[in-house]
Amino acid sequence: MFRPSRYLARVMRIDPIQRQSVISLGSTLGLTAVGFLSTMFFAHTVGPSILGAYFLFVAYFSVFNLIGDGGFGGAAVKRISEGEDQNAFFTAFIFLRVMLVAVSVGFLFIAQPYLTDLTSSGVFPWLVLALVVSVFTTITSNAVYGTGKVGVNQISSLLNNVIRVAVQVVAVVLGYSVAGLAGGFVAGLLAGGLFAFRFLDLSLASFGRSHISSLFAFSFWTFLGAGGYLVFSYADTILIGHFLTDADVGIYRVALQLTSVATFITVALRTTLYPKVSYLGKKNALSSVENALARAFTYSLLLAVPVLAGGWLLGERLLYFFYGASFSAGASALTLLLIVQVAHVFMFLQTMCLNALDRPKDSFRVTAIAVAVNIGLDVLLIPAYGIVGASAATLVTMVLNAALARRALSRSIRVRIEPRAVGNIVLAALVMDVVVMAYSYLIPLSNVVVVLGAVALGGLVYLLVLLKIDRGIHDELKELTQKLGIPWPGVL
Repeated sequence: MFRPSRYLARVMRIDPIQRQSVISLGSTLGLTAVGFLSTMFFAHTVGPSILGAYFLFVAYFSVFNLIGDGGFGGAAVKRISEGEDQNAFFTAFIFLRVMLVAVSVGFLFIAQPYLTDLTSSGVFPWLVLALVVSVFTTITSNAVYGTGKVGVNQISSLLNNVIRVAVQVVAVVLGYSVAGLAGGFVAGLLAGGLFAFRFLDLSLASFGRSHISSLFAFSFWTFLGAGGYLVFSYADTILIGHFLTDADVGIYRVALQLTSVATFITVALRTTLYPKVSYLGKKNALSSVENALARAFTYSLLLAVPVLAGGWLLGERLLYFFYGASFSAGASALTLLLIVQVAHVFMFLQTMCLNALDRPKDSFRVTAIAVAVNIGLDVLLIPAYGIVGASAATLVTMVLNAALARRALSRSIRVRIEPRAVGNIVLAALVMDVVVMAYSYLIPLSNVVVVLGAVALGGLVYLLVLLKIDRGIHDELKELTQKLGIPWPGVL
């Protein structure tokens, strides 16, 4: 008989890093599933133009939320995670965050006459409300994250997304269109913040100038680095909206979202490793950081490589059947964006290490170069080549950022991959592609069931081949699975 208390006790006996990684991975997998299914529903229900208007709302929220955060969110996580004066740093963060959101909203009202995309679609008031609610959410989530409660932080994010999607689906069904999508976004923010608040064990305390100065010292470069990452995430969206149409924005962002499945292991590992790397860096245990980063590369590529290989074969069919005929126009962009996600693995993990090792200045420097290139290429390529040009610009700058981040990080630690394990991953992906090509030759990909069959067959072949040729990955996954109380198949 299944007893939750006994199962929880079993899970708690797992190594903390493995346990938090599993929770983080499960949460990220849940977020990915919810995001995919909801976007498919909205794509078929409201079409690319309305979806594009919502994506622009999210892009502008990210820009003005960055101004409202000022990098202090990352700085607070860093200082709180170091274990000294946690309550004082927490209180100082609250003070700064409230001050900055007033500045952010002020900038938003000043810019309102120029934000015609937002005002014409009627989501401007929702954007203001989202920025205000985000203050509460970021304070609680960063506080629990900084104290090492990675699982709580991930569940908070999962709840944020689940509530957001639930409200959005109901609102769209009731005919509220883009306003319903924006309203659901705000509802999700509030729900995630309330959940994290329940687990918040920090309290208000007096803080001094030294605490503010310490947060400023880290936040300035974190803010600039986050601004650079924001360019990678949303500059293409905003510029596509400027040069092209809302429908083009919708098609591009859907293709980008489809490729994002390649990096959900990376996101989970980054979330789990940041506090640990920060602690190890403080203790000068750099060899442990090197090993953790190398293993993180391997497990990130474990998914990114087969998604790249399979996406090149099935991408156009997946867009057509999952999102609708109008979205299949994004197939060419998707081909390039799949490569972007592989480069994203290295960029994301390496910049995480730079920040966790208290080198946000270096993280910003390498990102700033790529940002300048990205904006220049977007302005040059989007008018000429549309969303394919945006994809090419993103690919060039992502590779550049990853290379520069590796160079900077190499000054502190030895950055390496595990060649044998990565080679086995590539080999298994190639075998998978051969099988999927044979399948599609024998059975034309003419309906969604056949396409899903190709995806399932490819995933099964890849997993079986990889576990057969790489005993290290096999044994680690088997051990973790058994610790979770999940039976390991005898054939494996």
